Amino acid sequence: MKRNVIIIGAAGRDFHNFNTFFRGNTSYRVVAFTAAQIPDIDGRKYPAELAGDLYPDGIPIYAEEDLPKLIKNLEVDDCVFSYSDVPYQKVMAISAIVNAAGANFLLLGPRETMVKSTKPVIAVGAVRTGCGKSQTSRKVIEYLMERGLKVVAVRHPMPYGNLVEQKVQRFATIEDLHKHKCTIEEMEEYEPHVVRGNVIYAGVDYEAILRAAEQDPDGCDIVLWDGGNNDFPFYVPDLNMTVVDPHRPGHELSYYPGEVTLRMADVAIINKMDSASPEGIQTVRESIEKVAPNAIVVDGASPIKVDDPSVIKGKKVLVVEDGPTLTHGEMKLGAGTVAARKFGASELVDPRPFVVGKLAETFEIYPNIGVLLPAMGYSDQQLKDLEATINNTVCDAVVIGTPIDLNRLIKINKPNTRVYYDLQEIGYPNLSEIIDDFIKKHNLIK
Repeated sequence: MKRNVIIIGAAGRDFHNFNTFFRGNTSYRVVAFTAAQIPDIDGRKYPAELAGDLYPDGIPIYAEEDLPKLIKNLEVDDCVFSYSDVPYQKVMAISAIVNAAGANFLLLGPRETMVKSTKPVIAVGAVRTGCGKSQTSRKVIEYLMERGLKVVAVRHPMPYGNLVEQKVQRFATIEDLHKHKCTIEEMEEYEPHVVRGNVIYAGVDYEAILRAAEQDPDGCDIVLWDGGNNDFPFYVPDLNMTVVDPHRPGHELSYYPGEVTLRMADVAIINKMDSASPEGIQTVRESIEKVAPNAIVVDGASPIKVDDPSVIKGKKVLVVEDGPTLTHGEMKLGAGTVAARKFGASELVDPRPFVVGKLAETFEIYPNIGVLLPAMGYSDQQLKDLEATINNTVCDAVVIGTPIDLNRLIKINKPNTRVYYDLQEIGYPNLSEIIDDFIKKHNLIK
């Protein structure tokens, strides 16, 4: 008898768990996915073209709130929790819902879901969304490229469009972002890579993506896994780096699967030390010592630069931050906030009286965002609502704390300036030394 399964997800880890563990597994029948975290992804199907021979009709995707009813109506035996950056209380609350409905609650681990590469793999992850893993990935890539190595990055999935078309995506230019109809959230991750001259892959089928990356037409010496949220890698890492955030001390031991990524770390990077409290820094140090005592600890900062500080000084500013960092990342500040304070803004303007459309829904779902505006852009409508909200807000200027050029996507009717931030290591050990050791170990010296 096949066991009926629901995969509880958010259009990322859930699809990967299906592809690696369930797709060709005749012992199970995946009867549904459920969706959460990301707006407007329920009501779709995981298509037959990707689901394989056992699923000629594809697999329906429902809202997570329907879970008890689905377990009963579909006679479900097992529910597999498959998304990231959630507090342990939330994980176990969902487990209680599943168990009360009569099903088993399961978590798949790395051994069942990681794919082995033919190339050396460096993985960069984090204990929460918004720790600075993307800037860490960029720094690692810069070091590798300086040493003459061809690096191909692969980003944790964000497939919110046509899943068949998104099976394997390659981004080498800004034009590729438009060709693949990327959301703001996708652009924030891909654009900083392509403007630096390295190729990045993403999509849905991560074994197919890995094989394409290994054979990239521009060459590939190393695969860089650029993690998403606080998930553990999809690929078997030869060097595993995890970023921790002293602005959220204690979260590294209380969010799933962030603690997993920390316990797996070969290198633990304490980021944002230039703007964090000594107490927060000490807490994360103690957490690393407790659960990853053999990890090399790298101290780091995120120094802020802006295009035009005069746009900020003495002005009432609206701060636009990276969307997921404020929503399920639960951050109360980002790079834009730090820049506004550093360069002398007289006031942070509250956008909530001016929000429209789907952005208003975002503030209802995440009421603790406060006086910051998340750059939500999962759909064209959200992008229009973001533009309208910014232009409606009564302020002197706009501080753009997202990693992309927002002016390329929307028209802002008031003075604005972009914020930039990169990882800066403090003292020793540092990533440069660690990369050199890795290159020697894998005989990659050019």
